[in-house]
Amino acid sequence: MDLKHRQRGMALLVSLVFLLLLTLIGLSSMQSATLQEKMTSSVMQRNQSFQLAEAALRVGESAVQVETYSLPVCTTTIQCAPPAEAVTLPGAGRDPRSGVLWVAAAGGFYGVQNIGITQDAANLDLSGQSVTLYRITAVAVVGNNQRSVVESIYAKY
Repeated sequence: MDLKHRQRGMALLVSLVFLLLLTLIGLSSMQSATLQEKMTSSVMQRNQSFQLAEAALRVGESAVQVETYSLPVCTTTIQCAPPAEAVTLPGAGRDPRSGVLWVAAAGGFYGVQNIGITQDAANLDLSGQSVTLYRITAVAVVGNNQRSVVESIYAKY
C-alpha cells in the first residue's frame, strides 16, 4: 500500500512538470507571434512610405514638365547639393538652409532644384541642344519612424 501512494504522488509531479513545460512553450510561441506581427507592420509601413514617396516624386516631375515652369538656377554649393533636410524635415515649407520649397503632394512632399543647363546630359542624344536639369527630391513619412526619400534628375528641353 505504501508503494501505491508514492506512485500516485510521482504521477502528479510528472504531470505538473509537463504542464509547466507546455506553458513555457505556449508563452514562447506567443512572444514569437507578437514579434512577427511587429516586423510585418514595420515592413508594411516601409513599403507604404516608399510608395507615397514615389507618388510625390511623380507629382513633382509632372510640375516640372509644365511648359511655363521655371525656377532660378542654384548659385551656392548648399543650394545645389542634394537637400540634406530631406531626412529630417517634418513637412512642406521652405527650408532656410537650402532654399528648397517643399510642396505637399500625394501623402508626402517634394522639392525641386534647378541644378543648371547642360549640353552633355548622360544618355541623351541632344544634337547640340541644351537642357535644363532639375533635381526632384520626394519624401514620405509613415508612422513615427518610416521615412522614404527618393530622388530623380529631370532633363527639360
